Amino acid sequence: MDLENTQIQMRKGILEFCILHIISRGEVYSSDILKELKEARIIVVEGTLYPLLNRLRKAELVDYSWKESSSGPPQKHFQLTSKGESFLIKLNETWVGLVESVNQIITKSRVEAFHLKLPDLQIEALKIKRK
Repeated sequence: MDLENTQIQMRKGILEFCILHIISRGEVYSSDILKELKEARIIVVEGTLYPLLNRLRKAELVDYSWKESSSGPPQKHFQLTSKGESFLIKLNETWVGLVESVNQIITKSRVEAFHLKLPDLQIEALKIKRK
C-alpha cells in the first residue's frame, strides 16, 4: 500500500469541510482559500479547488459576488449561504464525533501497547533488584 496516496486521500476527505470553514469567516477570494490550505499543509491545486467550489455553489452551500480588483479583472469572492451554514454545523457535529471515535481507538492502541510492554519492564526491574 502506498503511504503517500493514503495521506492524500485522507486530506481530500476533509477538503470540503476545510473550505467551508475558511469561507464561513467571511467573503474570501479563491487564491486566499488556496493559500490557507497550503499553509495548513492541505495541498490543493487550482484544478481541484475550482470544480469543488462550483459543486458547493450548485448545491447552494456557497455563493459568490464579483468584486473589483485594483490589479486586474473583477474577482469572485465566496461566502456561505444560510443552507451552507446549516450544512457546516452538521459537518462540525460529524467531525467532533469522528475525532472522539478515532482518538478512542488511537488511545486504546497506545494503552494496550504500553500494557504489553509493562510486564517486560517489571521483569527487568526484578532482575535489577536481585543483583
